[in-house]
Amino acid sequence: MTVRQLLNEKGHDVFTIGPDNTVFEAIQKMDHQNAGSLVVIEDGNPIGIITERHYARNVFLKGRASPTTRVRDIMEAKVLYAHLDQTVEECMAVMTEKRVRHLPVIDQGKLIGIVSIGDLVKNIISKQEFVIDQLVQFIHR
Repeated sequence: MTVRQLLNEKGHDVFTIGPDNTVFEAIQKMDHQNAGSLVVIEDGNPIGIITERHYARNVFLKGRASPTTRVRDIMEAKVLYAHLDQTVEECMAVMTEKRVRHLPVIDQGKLIGIVSIGDLVKNIISKQEFVIDQLVQFIHR
């Protein structure tokens, strides 16, 4: 399965925030949207990503204040992106190697979605369940 197919199934929703918003606002938005990350957008372009992990490591553990710390101060600016023709397995390999849990999806320079490690695992498990079901049916014939 490709990222294109996965996004067609799960949807293209991606939650964003600006770099000058506070970390507190970012965490509130993640909570409200039940999301583990937000893509940071400036002038309509993705410039970074902020995750719960960034908050835990760069704010909470360093004793910073969420209401006064800006997203740009803790976001990851070197973002890895997925492309529509990449496979679920290729994305899983990238995420595992680079130890990231979210890959924004870019098409022709535009942000069109995001895939999480959970999305990929769910897809792989679904595919395995289908194969197992087919094998069971074959054996019982």
